[in-house]
Amino acid sequence: MKPNKQLLAPTLPVIFGPTFRSAAVARMAHMPVATLRIWEQRYQAVQPTTAPSGHRLYSPADVQRVLLLRQLTEQGHAIGSIAGLDASQLHEVSIGADGRAPGARNRLRRGADALRVVVVGPALAARLQRPATAQCLAHTVQRVAVFESLAEAALATSGTAADLLLWYAPELGPEVPPELRAAQQACRARQVAVVYRFAGSAATKALRDEGAALIREPADDAALGTWLASIEAGLSARAAEPAPRQASKAARPSIAVAPRRFDDATLTAIAGLSPTLACECPRHVAELLLQIASFEAYSAGCSNRSPDDAQLHAYLQQVAGASRALFELALDRVVQHEGLPRG
Repeated sequence: MKPNKQLLAPTLPVIFGPTFRSAAVARMAHMPVATLRIWEQRYQAVQPTTAPSGHRLYSPADVQRVLLLRQLTEQGHAIGSIAGLDASQLHEVSIGADGRAPGARNRLRRGADALRVVVVGPALAARLQRPATAQCLAHTVQRVAVFESLAEAALATSGTAADLLLWYAPELGPEVPPELRAAQQACRARQVAVVYRFAGSAATKALRDEGAALIREPADDAALGTWLASIEAGLSARAAEPAPRQASKAARPSIAVAPRRFDDATLTAIAGLSPTLACECPRHVAELLLQIASFEAYSAGCSNRSPDDAQLHAYLQQVAGASRALFELALDRVVQHEGLPRG
């Protein structure tokens, strides 16, 4: 009896929706993967789905839950006491009985209830308001101002300091534009983040050296939200740290790349499609993606081994992640063109 394809269809979003591997979630939450596994296995704090390959896959809601649990444990709550709470209960714990978050120093800014963002790029500003983006964040987004260009932002004056200056750049030049520094100073932004479409390695390196977080423009709003959530968590963590630790943390290279769209099991299945097809591009692109993803993971591991070569391997991981994102888009297009199954 042949399987009914319509019955199998609902399982596809589990594999192809916006999902994240445990290593990526641990990096976003600034915690060891081993700790995340203990939270899952011992406390059932989060229940990700499992891919056919055995890898655990986290939805954006799972990621948001982990980030909130991590924030609360840093404030002194034992994971065993909060692991069984649902989202609304966790929110109540984070607010506290008097309506203020416990440990005011752990807030993005004392007394703040929102992530204050100055956006350069109206289209990107609109994406911040979409539910798929906003639901990934622990705080609501308060758009302090929206500008058409960096030059316009650099000339602006505002009585409200921003947590984040978010710049959308269709293309980046090899040097950091002076307007970016001027805009950050004018907005009094604590962090600069850049969403770009095209850029060379010199351009991305120059911005990373300035301490900016970067991501190639993600087509998926949930991926954009998860990236912003990792920046948000970093701002909260730095606000809670004493000055010496904050200075030490600032010296580390920052990594921000789009999450994987295809897991190893899916790529292996595509690579194993019949070679009698007229076009073997799906197989070739899938094989390339497997190699690039492996090198990306390898570079991420090397970046933690020695401070001397951390910058180099952070750069290699960034390049591998950007290349992987491009080939994933290519594979998605090839698969659709050939009318092939995705899993």
